[in-house]
Amino acid sequence: MNVLLLNTYMHGGAGIASRRLQRALQTSGVTAECLSAADTGSRWPFYAERLSFLPYERDKSVRFSFSPANYGKNLQHHPLVQQADVLHLHWVNQGFLSLRGIKNLAGLGKPMIWTLHDMWAFTGGCHYSRGCERYKDACGQCPYLRHPATNDFSNRIWRRKKALYPRDIQFVTCSEWLAEVARSSGLLQGYPIRAIPNPIDTSVFSPRSAEEREVFRVSKNISPDAFVLLFVAMNVQETRKGFNFLLEALHHLRAQSPDIQIEIVVLGKSEPETMKALPYPVHALGMVQDPAELARAYGSADVFVIPSLEDNLPNTVMESLACGTPVVGFNTGGIPEMVGHGKEGFIAAQGDSKGLANGISTVLMGETALSDYRKAARLKVELHYSNERVAERYIALYQEVLSSLHPSC
Repeated sequence: MNVLLLNTYMHGGAGIASRRLQRALQTSGVTAECLSAADTGSRWPFYAERLSFLPYERDKSVRFSFSPANYGKNLQHHPLVQQADVLHLHWVNQGFLSLRGIKNLAGLGKPMIWTLHDMWAFTGGCHYSRGCERYKDACGQCPYLRHPATNDFSNRIWRRKKALYPRDIQFVTCSEWLAEVARSSGLLQGYPIRAIPNPIDTSVFSPRSAEEREVFRVSKNISPDAFVLLFVAMNVQETRKGFNFLLEALHHLRAQSPDIQIEIVVLGKSEPETMKALPYPVHALGMVQDPAELARAYGSADVFVIPSLEDNLPNTVMESLACGTPVVGFNTGGIPEMVGHGKEGFIAAQGDSKGLANGISTVLMGETALSDYRKAARLKVELHYSNERVAERYIALYQEVLSSLHPSC
């Protein structure tokens, strides 16, 4: 079996997830290759794609939140595509695959699986609908557009998808939440949709010993008596990551429990002025790409906080749980599937900063011992998200779609 994973970038959440799946499959004996935009030459489709949206965008804040998929690479003759038994699409926007390109790949007659990392496949162009439910019908009146109307740009893209999507695509979502949303959409009704989570290497992302935790704290000048709170985002300023709710929650926590000693570790791009607004000492470590360094940070924290307003099945939550660090977050997307309330952490109502503050204090100083949260977090990953578990489920799916195409095999 030869599987080709297609993803626009090898960085970012979907890129990391597809690389991890590649390694999980290879470890299980499957030939798996990755193909990204960087492997296919010119970046002109990226620029053409962005320029094609400029006349329609509401303002620049939504520029990368909406993808028309008008432009992309011609991949049907690429050697890796020709060699593959199964084509496995992931996040293919921003000039990698156009809608016509997806149709052309399907025309090769190879089984096609499409793992959704956001809502784009079944909307008129947005990656997250921000509460809009017009994707259940045919989009239109799109809040991302400068001139929303019944037959606006989003409605036209929705109708193009309806006309171009092949009928034999097997859709996969990383979370049960996204699977239910996809099934409710006008575009994907009638398509097979199942949920399979992303995998994680539990030998790399694993709990740290007390000695390792101490070494990390000393290296970052963190007090040995402080609770360490971790926040991770590629860009702290990105609205959907909910940093402002974290800021509010920590001010609530400081007012309610002034004696709790907390220090904050932030991973990702951040502005110094933003960090100064936090009411506790902050250690902003910037972008950390090395998995071993990431695992050190997760494993040395006492709680990971994720106040995301839109998310699917965040790699960051999985990384934290794998390192035995409990998670406090909002009831957003697939996060409650990963974090059992009162088991692997605490789930607050979305947008409830006081609830988030209560969750942090409950995990750090509540009746349940922090060590119990840690054990539950690690066990959750071992049972559901390990390389072996996830690879097994995908291999079964590949075999299923191959046998349906070639019943005699």
